[in-house]
Amino acid sequence: MRLLGSALLALGLALAMPAHATGLDIGRAIGAAGDLGKAATVTDDEVRSYARQMRAYEERSREKVAPASSKAAQRLAALTDKYRNHDGMNLNFKVYQSSQVNANASADGSVRMYSGLMDMMTDDELLFVIGHEIGHVKHGHSAKAMRTALATSGMRKAAGAAGNSTVGTLADSQLGGLLEAVVNAQHSQAQETQSDDYGLDFLRKARGKTDGAVSSLRKLAKLGGGGASILSSHPDPARRADRMAKG
Repeated sequence: MRLLGSALLALGLALAMPAHATGLDIGRAIGAAGDLGKAATVTDDEVRSYARQMRAYEERSREKVAPASSKAAQRLAALTDKYRNHDGMNLNFKVYQSSQVNANASADGSVRMYSGLMDMMTDDELLFVIGHEIGHVKHGHSAKAMRTALATSGMRKAAGAAGNSTVGTLADSQLGGLLEAVVNAQHSQAQETQSDDYGLDFLRKARGKTDGAVSSLRKLAKLGGGGASILSSHPDPARRADRMAKG
């Protein structure tokens, strides 16, 4: 993996030079490289387990989940109930009661819509966003972000030391750090394009038309840099809308 290769390259350079010349704690570097190697081999089941722990922490301490009786939750359920087992994935959907215009997905199949986003989207537009987030799960982008966060934090090592199971239980302080790392991770342009295409196909199959894909991205583009975190993790919505309009 690229991350592991970079770590080993840095370690090799450090070992090739005197410690006083690099200013590097070689023992610490060896340990860091070892942690990266272990995290690089984390299994899909482990990734999903850590993602579930992270979501549970988020929902008991960071975000307020809309009750099933709420209008937003009922609307999301109407749009997504038939997709809980979709394309080889087990998915779950919830609404976060927040004015943020945002949405995200994690490797365990959790797809989260913020009420601020839902308030500004039609059902067709929302289906595209939902499909886009499912695309991140399907194509492994969410799992890659989790693996990177685990590799760079050393949390997997700490979790393993805390218990006898293969997948350790992380403390809330660790889960908070993991959540920040995963939420702030930015997808690449190639990943966004791949998920856009998945969302477009998802919308086409659901509605038989795709206008909502372009209009949803146009709405996000109009927000500019207005603090909507979906824009920081999903760059250039106007350019992406143009690409879809041409297609």
